Amino acid sequence: MHLRLVKTFGFEAAHWLPTFPEDHKCRRMHGHSFRVDVAVEGDVSPEKGYLVDYGEITAAFEPLRQQLDHRCLNDVEGLENPTAEMLAVWLWQRLEGVLPLLTEIGVHETCTSACVYRGDAAGPA
Repeated sequence: MHLRLVKTFGFEAAHWLPTFPEDHKCRRMHGHSFRVDVAVEGDVSPEKGYLVDYGEITAAFEPLRQQLDHRCLNDVEGLENPTAEMLAVWLWQRLEGVLPLLTEIGVHETCTSACVYRGDAAGPA
């Protein structure tokens, strides 16, 4: 049986987007209640009956959440231009070695705006 698991995490952070036009609202400092979906995919072992313990996904993500929560993302190394796209790639690069079945990172800045990244090998997200 092949399936995909998704674990959702949240954190609060501020940022400003330095590559946006000077008069754009996102060029100014502002904050979001970010939501991140971490997806893993693979074949479920009949003996175990599960793909990955959700606790393993949480353990992998928690150090990253601590680096991001209640921070200015522009001050985090590697996130000097913290767009949703760049944040998704930043998270992927830190999780791919820890979660071998990682298939997708979703970053939600708002209830209606999100970015999905599936790694460079998967082509455009």
